[in-house]
Amino acid sequence: MINSRPISLDFQIVLDSKEQSLIALFKDLREYLLELHPDSNEILYHTHALTSVFSISEKLSDAFCMIPIYTNHLNLGFNKGTLLKDPDKILNGTGKLIRHIDVKSPEDYRNPTVKALIQEAIRFAITDIDKPTNSIGVTISKISKN
Repeated sequence: MINSRPISLDFQIVLDSKEQSLIALFKDLREYLLELHPDSNEILYHTHALTSVFSISEKLSDAFCMIPIYTNHLNLGFNKGTLLKDPDKILNGTGKLIRHIDVKSPEDYRNPTVKALIQEAIRFAITDIDKPTNSIGVTISKISKN
């Protein structure tokens, strides 16, 4: 695993409170997404879940994937999952747009089917963007520092 981008300190502080197995899984999945699209901007949130969002701009609406980390599990989320082709029916969820894959091990995402889905999500986000962005490959933290 290559450390292409350090994890933001405010995110790492909250991440460290999670189970070691979840931390390792998150780090591997994050690295995989950054390998597939190194120019991704990473937007960090801590609401009902600690979430790392991968976007082609600095806006959440231009995101293609996210990794929400809950108490005992994490998902690979697709922000516009209902608009993606999913011939193998691997996406879960009932929301208007968001779909996800349950992640329990690297085999759940490090496979040709999920790789193709991630690449489609990236292509979709690039063609769907409203206006070009100046932000490339940056981390944007929305985590309160209190």
